Amino acid sequence: MTKPVTGADVDVLFSAEVIAARNEELAHEIAAKIGPDFVIVAILKGSCLFIADLLRALHRAGAAPEVDFMSLSSYGDGMTSRGTVSVIRDLQVAVNGRTVLIVDDILETGRTLAHAKDLIAARGATNVFTCVLLDKPVQRAASLSADFHGFICPDKFVVGYGMDVAQRLRELPYIGWVTSR
Repeated sequence: MTKPVTGADVDVLFSAEVIAARNEELAHEIAAKIGPDFVIVAILKGSCLFIADLLRALHRAGAAPEVDFMSLSSYGDGMTSRGTVSVIRDLQVAVNGRTVLIVDDILETGRTLAHAKDLIAARGATNVFTCVLLDKPVQRAASLSADFHGFICPDKFVVGYGMDVAQRLRELPYIGWVTSR
């Protein structure tokens, strides 16, 4: 158990080493299915560390994707979804006629990923695939499953490796779950 500066107790769920190994496997799975040329749309802020490591792993797997970012929010500063998704930052790259891989940190209710997938499909993407670092098998608000996932996540509030609680703890090099605040 570690005690980050925010005062929250965090137990390690997936270590940095385990995450790194899975990113390599995931990159090979993605490159084998999608091919070398596609657009990655990373959903910020939660996927920031995941996308950086995944991009390097995709390069080693022979893929050369174009990259853009969207910032979507359904949590605000809380630990539960507000039930609506807001676009904070939209894409700059055109996706019409392209294969797109949306990369997000966690699939939970499905609202954020479904919203992003619908937006990109409506803009004319030929194929839209989804990749999440964590797949939390809970009751989904949107009927959606990820095409690629890193790990199955227990029903706990997780932080680290880009994921936060009230914009804190993103910097942790591992994924942990908050045991107290």
